[in-house]
Amino acid sequence: MATILVVDDELGIRALLSDILSDEGHSVELAENAAEARAFRDRMRPDLVLLDIWMPDVDGVTLLKEWGAGNLLTMPVIMMSGHGTIDTAVEAIKFGAMAFLEKPITLQKLLRSVEQGLAKPAARPAATVTPLRPGDREHIAMEPMLVSVGGSLPIVLGPQPEQSFELDRPLREARDAFEKAYFEFHLARENGSMTRVAEKTGLERTHLYRKLKQLGVDLSRGKKGVMA
Repeated sequence: MATILVVDDELGIRALLSDILSDEGHSVELAENAAEARAFRDRMRPDLVLLDIWMPDVDGVTLLKEWGAGNLLTMPVIMMSGHGTIDTAVEAIKFGAMAFLEKPITLQKLLRSVEQGLAKPAARPAATVTPLRPGDREHIAMEPMLVSVGGSLPIVLGPQPEQSFELDRPLREARDAFEKAYFEFHLARENGSMTRVAEKTGLERTHLYRKLKQLGVDLSRGKKGVMA
């Protein structure tokens, strides 16, 4: 199957992930810190890396940036954290991660993310950051990318390749704009079917209805978009 590198400073997490992935037929290599992860990456290229963010010496995002800067980010990387936030997920993906999983990681989410990661030919290169000049319009354009934040909500960053989000606004407004675009994308793709959207987003139907109403999403828009 695949060679998967698990990087986490917690012995229990490493052992658990190793057992699960080995049972799926994968070859699993373990590293408890960034130094061991670097050494393994220098020896060979894993097919996929599960990388913890909060580690005592060098954190996972710093290691991710390092691999990207050194043209070593040639494999999909899935970030893991027990203290995940939208900001952390966006930062990790900006620098080349393909997904973000919040601990405790469920078996279903782990296997689904690994399957999706192994289906990708290679990870995206690290983003090039250009300093903004005064008066420039701040925005971020993202390719579709799976993130799991908050325990139950899988988020696809950038529901459309040309989608952009203005960042020069309060965090709540930016987050609401992103979530609205996300749900409108799924409504259009599923032809307005709330059942399928609930399944795709991992939300209970009642929670989904409340969320759409809160964001001001037009529930008739999905069907119109498909029929047009």
